[in-house]
Amino acid sequence: MHDLVIRGGTVVDGTGAPALAADVAVDDGRITAVAPALGPARRDIDADGALVTPGWVDIHTHFDGQVTWDDLLTPACWHGVTTVVTGNCGVGFAPCRPDERRRLIELMEGVEDIPGTALHEGMRWGWESFPEYLDFLADRRLVMDVGTQISHGPLRTYVMGERGARNEPATPDDIAAMAAIVREAMDAGALGFTTSRTIMHRAIDGEPVPGTYAAEDELFGIGAALKAAGHGVFEVAPAGVAGEDDLAPSREVAWMRRLAGAIGRPVAYGMTQSNASPDLYRDLLAETQAAADAGAEVWMQVAGRATGLLFSLETTFHPLRGRPTFDALAALPLTERVAKLRQADVRAAILAEPTPPRSLLSSFGDRIVPIGDEVDYEPSYEDSLVARADREGRAPDAVLYDLMLERDGRRMFMIPILNYASGDLEPVREMLLHPRSVFGLGDAGAHCATICDASMTTTMLTHWARDRSRGAKLPLELAVKKMTADTAALYGLRDRGALRPGLRADLNVIDLDRLRAHPPEVLYDLPGDCPRLIQRADGYTATVVAGEVTFRDGEHTGALPGRLVRGGRG
Repeated sequence: MHDLVIRGGTVVDGTGAPALAADVAVDDGRITAVAPALGPARRDIDADGALVTPGWVDIHTHFDGQVTWDDLLTPACWHGVTTVVTGNCGVGFAPCRPDERRRLIELMEGVEDIPGTALHEGMRWGWESFPEYLDFLADRRLVMDVGTQISHGPLRTYVMGERGARNEPATPDDIAAMAAIVREAMDAGALGFTTSRTIMHRAIDGEPVPGTYAAEDELFGIGAALKAAGHGVFEVAPAGVAGEDDLAPSREVAWMRRLAGAIGRPVAYGMTQSNASPDLYRDLLAETQAAADAGAEVWMQVAGRATGLLFSLETTFHPLRGRPTFDALAALPLTERVAKLRQADVRAAILAEPTPPRSLLSSFGDRIVPIGDEVDYEPSYEDSLVARADREGRAPDAVLYDLMLERDGRRMFMIPILNYASGDLEPVREMLLHPRSVFGLGDAGAHCATICDASMTTTMLTHWARDRSRGAKLPLELAVKKMTADTAALYGLRDRGALRPGLRADLNVIDLDRLRAHPPEVLYDLPGDCPRLIQRADGYTATVVAGEVTFRDGEHTGALPGRLVRGGRG
């Protein structure tokens, strides 16, 4: 008598092996059999006509603060995710003295667009050192497992104080102290160390993330702590990949290649296609492969779709901002604002005012796409605001104005920016197919007012494996593998990521025909009633974590089997 049997599904086991018809048995939180016609169970899940996959392992999230108050870690939980990794991009909350909390919140707010009010009001603190942070998380009961990394921003601030926060050079004693704390964190169960080197990552006071300009002796000194610990990933948000310096990415890969060789640990960097240098990503693919051929563990974290902006009348940024008549109405509640904007004299006044320099409309009008009942993550030029304006013989801002008032001011728009220089997702497909790429960069929990890419896991199946019409698809088995076995393996999570006997019973049962991400919407459900963008999903028949059913048809069952995942535990 098994604890649970998922019966009659099509098993896509996460390894890349061909799909097969089989049942999956679960006992004591582990998978015990994958075979046809398994015996009786205390609980059954009927998976006839559905896919059965491992749970998604999302290695790039920013739930560092949210994990202290939110048991569900929304919106990731609605998209089949059963394990998340935090501490990315060099920002986090440990180690941290009590008088440094405000600084780290402001750093997270500036870099990851998480409202400072929500963090101040929502976060529960109970640590100073990184091991104490892990112990705090170990006491949490969550809907999914959480692992975390020690990040350069809080580390540098903790060791160097104001000098570290202001990116002054580290002394040999500073480096030794940072390395000792990283080693302590790794021994306690950190999954890795992260740093940011892009000038796009700044605190709300405009200061780049501590460590942005760290010299090689600092980076290699900290990396040596991972070598000594014998586990963990050295993750980099590199300079230049977003277009701020065309020559920087090649320089970055060069030192990361040397670092990986020196410490014998994986070095992973985030990679996107920039508009300024649209072919540069191919050079980086080649350089990363050359590093692999030379024996260096250099990996690319790549996204499953374009990175860009979402906007509506409810979001912080949109193309009507900066026009005086509109800005005078911006503080009104949405219903009152929409009523004013529908007045003919107000409309005429706003449209008569000049478009602000470098506005979203002037910069990306040919990419602004209104979102309907379904979200098309690979829109064509013909779908854009400018193309629509041309067809109607009207000015783009007039068309935008009218569209933004639809759905009572809640009409959402998308602007694909990075990974979309050619107006399609072919560069993303190349990246996903590269043997040294891992799926990530969804930033779940972050950029609350501008993106909602926690749903990227769902898009991997709906767009890449099922619906894509503007180019070749990806095999279903590969799409699943990129989100499960590959991501788990990079972080040494050997007990999950595949449907094999003995591994952890983290699973999804998915009705692929019904699977869809809802259009993004704004909710005011963060602490302090702060807004954020969220997306729900249809088609996840069941999600299972450690053998317990956590979601049925998108609704939480009440189960909270998720725990802290500590690295280096075999």
